[in-house]
Amino acid sequence: MTSLIALHHRLFGWLEHRIAPALMPTLARLVFAGTLLMYFWNAARSKTGDGIAGLINLDFGAYTQITPRIFDAVGYDPSALGVFPRALALAGTWAEFILPALVLIGLLTRLAALGMIGFVLVQSYVDIVGHGVGPETIGAWFDRIPDAAILDQRAFWVMLFLILVVRGAGPVSVDALLGRR
Repeated sequence: MTSLIALHHRLFGWLEHRIAPALMPTLARLVFAGTLLMYFWNAARSKTGDGIAGLINLDFGAYTQITPRIFDAVGYDPSALGVFPRALALAGTWAEFILPALVLIGLLTRLAALGMIGFVLVQSYVDIVGHGVGPETIGAWFDRIPDAAILDQRAFWVMLFLILVVRGAGPVSVDALLGRR
């Protein structure tokens, strides 16, 4: 029995120290690119106006999505919004472009992943409080039904980003390239 335990420790110790530091962050970034990258970029694109100026002159949808209660309070008139709601919508839109791009290429990955965690938490708050989604969308943990869009799905998103915060970008990244110099 002792030799079986020793074999277990050697095998999984080798995996933990030799393979996991490269495999886990690389797979986390690959899964992100395959599942969430276009989700965030398409969401950001739905908030921009026409042309390059649309990155500053946001579309009506940006304010509807990011500051729904404030936008409702001003009668859905973008010109009636104050500086803070406009800046918030602008920052949120840019974050949906910039943070995923940084995670994708592996540049400033730990900070970008931390920013993505914050973004997902704010996004979830806006969905629950601002848009008033129902309990079926919010979901509940430990309820044997793992398909709620907020508590269930976004928990996996946050876990993915936590891997990148803790482990970094991995060997196939701009961070690793810059670290070798």
